[in-house]
Amino acid sequence: MMEQGGRALAAFMKPREEGKIHDEPPQQVVDIVTTFGRVMEYWMRDATRAIELQTSIGHAYLDLWATTMRRLAGETSPPIATPDPRDRRFSDPEWSTNTYFDFLKQAYLLTSRVATHLVEDAEGLDPLTRRKADFYMKQVVNALAPSNFVLTNPELLRLTLRSNADNLVRGMKMLAEDIEAGHGELKIRQSDNSQFEVGRNLAITPGKVVYQNELMQLIQYTPTTGTVLKTPLLIVPPWINKYYILDLNPEKSFIKYAVDNGLTVFTISWVNPDEHLARKTFADYMRQGPLEALDVVLKITGAPSAHTLGYCVGGTMLSVAMAYLSATSTAERIRSATMFTAQVDFEKGGDLKLFTSDESQIEAIERRMAEIGYLEGGKMAMIFNFMRSNDLVWPYIISNYLKGEQPFPFDLLYWNSDSTRMPAANHSYYLRNCYLENNLSQGRMEIDGVTLDLRKILVPIYTVATREDHIAPAESVYIGAAMFGGDVEFVCAGSGHIAGIINPPAGKKYQYWTGARPSGEAGDSVEAWIKRSAEHPGSWWPHWLDWIRRFDPTEVPARVPGTAEFPAIEEAPGSYVKVRS
Repeated sequence: MMEQGGRALAAFMKPREEGKIHDEPPQQVVDIVTTFGRVMEYWMRDATRAIELQTSIGHAYLDLWATTMRRLAGETSPPIATPDPRDRRFSDPEWSTNTYFDFLKQAYLLTSRVATHLVEDAEGLDPLTRRKADFYMKQVVNALAPSNFVLTNPELLRLTLRSNADNLVRGMKMLAEDIEAGHGELKIRQSDNSQFEVGRNLAITPGKVVYQNELMQLIQYTPTTGTVLKTPLLIVPPWINKYYILDLNPEKSFIKYAVDNGLTVFTISWVNPDEHLARKTFADYMRQGPLEALDVVLKITGAPSAHTLGYCVGGTMLSVAMAYLSATSTAERIRSATMFTAQVDFEKGGDLKLFTSDESQIEAIERRMAEIGYLEGGKMAMIFNFMRSNDLVWPYIISNYLKGEQPFPFDLLYWNSDSTRMPAANHSYYLRNCYLENNLSQGRMEIDGVTLDLRKILVPIYTVATREDHIAPAESVYIGAAMFGGDVEFVCAGSGHIAGIINPPAGKKYQYWTGARPSGEAGDSVEAWIKRSAEHPGSWWPHWLDWIRRFDPTEVPARVPGTAEFPAIEEAPGSYVKVRS
């Protein structure tokens, strides 16, 4: 174990000794200390309040000690604290049957309860500070769970003794491999990546790359029906991860679903940028992305307009592009726009706002990008993972490095680890104009000197929020949907940012709600909207398809990918998507 641990340490130290990594105290640490300081100021500035807090904490631990002593004496005593039945960390029977582990479990749960109380009941905190404190406190509490350590986890302890610590040897070997794979940073493996390959068993819907520039490849998919709708569909995925979340496999593929239902489908596959694209701006991405792709789509199909679809930040960019077209030329080339979990108002943005809420945080990110020309994909991936650390971080630390078990193959987690870089100029503009200053919703965002106004977007919009989304909260999407000037069909789906969108009808999972257009009135909320809306079982995909077909049901012979002007360059999924960070 020590030998493999030395290998892991060497993998960590080598890029630092070579000057490839310069560790600096992260701005986030300063923010954590400042945030916790504001919480504790409330509890400490009043002596009576501080004494009452200490007394209540002391009584809770004394009650636990008394209960434990009664159990040791052979008496039956109900627990002081019990975990949520859905909390898999304490599923092993010994957490309840063994007095030692039961004491550790209850002490941890009591501590978690105290931590929650400290944040939730601290008065006078502004909403953002409270959200930060809640997030940071959860990360600390999750990290200190007794399930994360060998000597305080009954399952790990049994395994270590039974295998003569061979599990820890395997774990240290995997730790060294994951640090080496992250070039000096820990890149936690969440799936057996050897079982997947883009173009072999992921992103395999047939099609051709029919156009490319330095920022994107445009894929046109091969039709599977004899006729197709006259109006094609252009998909604008986010550039912060890869497009094939919409084409994981034939059973889960939204792209295949659209093709099989008679749509001529095009999608943008963004480049995985390096330092040579550091100066590419948000405006460059808009022009060379959706606007250039739209030109090509209309030339290839001969259609006067196209349906468009944007996912997450791809939907934000699509909104910017529509506002820009409305202000500078015409948006008539866009027949409709579909938004998947896309925000245009960031006042109530997701957990990413916790990392981008003040100037010092943005400046820290910009300093890092200035050194190498981009934000590393792994940095963003780790932030996303820690938003759900009890699902995406600690279970894998336990299974990989303490149990020494290889993770199972899982296509979604393979995609999650296939991160992309973000060029400095583009990412800085996005963070400042959206998360920090919320300029788009306020009518202050400018592209090439053109001020953008969402109210001038008269294109019909179908927007999907997901009720458990932590990246683009349903409330944020709901507020933004009321800002468009045209017709809006708002749908709220069950589950979260990925599962609520990638929900094919055959799975018969979750549900969705349909109702009136978001009102935009003060005091209205997405939960109030849900209460007055109609609930439907299963996937919303057929509902969306019916909405698309209502615009123009005219059909034409199926279109073979490419034309004489735009001949096929290579087979889908193309080469850009295969570049790994």
